[in-house]
Amino acid sequence: MSGWDRCITRGVPAGMFPAGYNNSYQILQTPGYVVIFYEMIHETRIIPVDGRPHLPPAVRQWNGDSRGHWEGNTLVVDTTNYNGKGWIATSAATGRIKGIPQSEALHVVERFTRTDRNTILYKVTVDDPNVYTQPWTLAIPLSREQNYKIYEYACHEGNHAIENVLGAGRAAEAAAKK
Repeated sequence: MSGWDRCITRGVPAGMFPAGYNNSYQILQTPGYVVIFYEMIHETRIIPVDGRPHLPPAVRQWNGDSRGHWEGNTLVVDTTNYNGKGWIATSAATGRIKGIPQSEALHVVERFTRTDRNTILYKVTVDDPNVYTQPWTLAIPLSREQNYKIYEYACHEGNHAIENVLGAGRAAEAAAKK
């Protein structure tokens, strides 16, 4: 089951890909940081933009270690140090790339460019030589919806899917022992 199924994370860059619902992001800039708040799973990414280096290679995280800098009006976010437990895409909206794993070698470069008052062009390059034969790039517009309200994301409330999957797995294990 994906990290999203387990309510851990949708991941980076998967958290930026459209899903069937809860597709809102709030992007804030503060001195030294850019913060991205995701409606889905209510994750918050805090991205230093103060020039600090990446964490040591031994420090591995679900969403990697992000560091940002500005190239003109484009925020460039470089992410390394993944733990290799996530998936590149986690939702049905990502179609055929759902469930493709990532390795600890994953390197993601995101570019956020404001193209007009209400649009940011999001462009991401994914490089994982343990999974793909070459890097690939995806670009999507992020549109501001002035009247949109971010809603609560109740990940497991009323959701019996994991309980059922795990229960079926334990039943299969018990049957195999007989």
